[in-house]
Amino acid sequence: MKLIIHGGFFSESSQTHNTKTAKQNSLKNIAQRSFEYLQNHTAEETAVFAVSLLEDDELFNAGKGSQIQRDGKIRMSASLMSGETQKFSGVINIQQVKNPILIAASLMQEDDRVLGGEGAKKYAADHGVEDFSPEIPQRRTEYEEKIKNGGLGTVGCVVLDSKGRLAAATSTGGKGFELVGRISDSATVAGNYANKACAVSCTGVGEDIVSNATAAKIVTRVTDGMDISRAFEKTFAELKEIDGFAGAIGIDAAGNFYHKDSHPTMVFASFDGQHFDVFE
Repeated sequence: MKLIIHGGFFSESSQTHNTKTAKQNSLKNIAQRSFEYLQNHTAEETAVFAVSLLEDDELFNAGKGSQIQRDGKIRMSASLMSGETQKFSGVINIQQVKNPILIAASLMQEDDRVLGGEGAKKYAADHGVEDFSPEIPQRRTEYEEKIKNGGLGTVGCVVLDSKGRLAAATSTGGKGFELVGRISDSATVAGNYANKACAVSCTGVGEDIVSNATAAKIVTRVTDGMDISRAFEKTFAELKEIDGFAGAIGIDAAGNFYHKDSHPTMVFASFDGQHFDVFE
């Protein structure tokens, strides 16, 4: 059993040592809690649990603390993919909910598994999800002062459970100041993908990740027999060709971890019950 989580790039407008340390400490705590949860839950359930904890932490750009779009509103996206069933579910540009990933998880049981905008919000309301404002004062101040930090705090988790099942979950609050209706990579297979061979979650500039089909490429290459490290390196070499900005975490079916970022400011953590690492 293994898991790895990420909190995106260290890109807050108040880039202080204290903020970075706080993010690292939060990741360590969430990784440990999630690994404990994994003892009695599936990879899919654990990925959702971990990402929901990250959404609840306003240090990260997902759920509470999400970025504000150009029209002054917050719209969030999240997705879940099971390596075992190879089903993908997600919500795109959903508003006024606490945990987008929980709604994505609920959609796993539906025939229509990816919903956007008003439809996603109606589905949430129909299933008892109460209205919740994810806005925090810092984001409103940034918006009013037109401070752009690129929204690079997307969160994610990849998990391998005791039965060898893999899963990936990713959630984001967007870039901030984006055009209304803009869709990120987080609720697409470019940013979140898993099968029986590998699971990958991405963070960074969504347009670059989509252009490079980052998560899907890595997983496909591992499926075709490439070592996970080579799959990451080749995919990021292709990302470099378009001057892309991204980071990714992954686990393969053998339990091998790998992580890679185009700019060395990504914050993430891994835990396998014996070894704990926090990266930066």
